[in-house]
Amino acid sequence: MSLEVGFTLLVVAVGLERVAELVVSNRNAAWSLARGGVESGRGHYPFMVVLHSGLLVGALVEVWVRRPDPPSALVWSMLVLCLASQGLRWWCIRTLGQQWNTRVIVVPGAPRVTGGPYRWIPHPNYVAVVVEGVALPLVGGAWITALVFTVLNAGLLATRIRAEDAALARLTGGAPA
Repeated sequence: MSLEVGFTLLVVAVGLERVAELVVSNRNAAWSLARGGVESGRGHYPFMVVLHSGLLVGALVEVWVRRPDPPSALVWSMLVLCLASQGLRWWCIRTLGQQWNTRVIVVPGAPRVTGGPYRWIPHPNYVAVVVEGVALPLVGGAWITALVFTVLNAGLLATRIRAEDAALARLTGGAPA
């Protein structure tokens, strides 16, 4: 199997994983809103959707157009990181339970989650996003996509984390834990 075909299968699998995330997210968002959840940061959400979609499309286009020949050590190490980022993402989803979704929706009175990966870092899902944004494209040698996504995602995450922290602080009456 060629690198291009194998990489395409990987990106399709990640795309299907994103669809599964959206199903869970929509269900959890409805649950949160039905319990008085308040959404913050709506303005950046469309950019986030475009950026994450662009990661998948950009990586595929770059691999099929440029036809890079990355060293196998890079391919395999980035594949391991890509899979690890998926594991971390689903650990976050499981830990947050019904409070997890792709939007910033917080339910008044809901307890602040401090278990799972949240006991060590405040935004572990974004660690998964950053790692995947570098690793997934590099599995196919798509370094341009990895670089562009990383730069744009840094700005998005700065905005997103500020929105989340502010929303959580309003609920708890202070700075985020």
